[in-house]
Amino acid sequence: MATALETNQPAPTFSAPNAEGKTISSDDFLGQWLVLYFYPKDNTPGCTTEAIGFSEKLPEFTDLNAVVVGVSPDSEKSHGKFIDKHNLTVQLLSDPEHELAAAYGAWGPKKFMGKEYEGILRSTFLINPQGNIAHIWPNVRVKGHAEKVLEKLQQLNSAD
Repeated sequence: MATALETNQPAPTFSAPNAEGKTISSDDFLGQWLVLYFYPKDNTPGCTTEAIGFSEKLPEFTDLNAVVVGVSPDSEKSHGKFIDKHNLTVQLLSDPEHELAAAYGAWGPKKFMGKEYEGILRSTFLINPQGNIAHIWPNVRVKGHAEKVLEKLQQLNSAD
């Protein structure tokens, strides 16, 4: 069941393994901006486009004291292959039990070709250096998404 998160509330804490099997925790990102994006599956067209988009813009995110982290139900091994195949520079976390996705409301009912099932709801969360949600993008459209997130981060950074 999707959780209704709102801006200005503390972001749910998490810990999950990255592609190297190292456990990454939300506490690791305190003091910097975190772009946390949820995507359905490694090496699918939309997910690849999104990951490449964020990877291409990563230097600009880094300049704004931001890290970009993608989350999907795929295994650490799958993430490693995905990163290698597309030279991705974003960090990817494995969430096979959908706990992280559920905590962020990014797991829920979907429809495809008339069939209903539970799956990842493509969404992105911008979390400020204090660990609070600064902006939410539900129902993400992949094309141009990294640019939209970067623009929002630039706006919020200049407002500080």
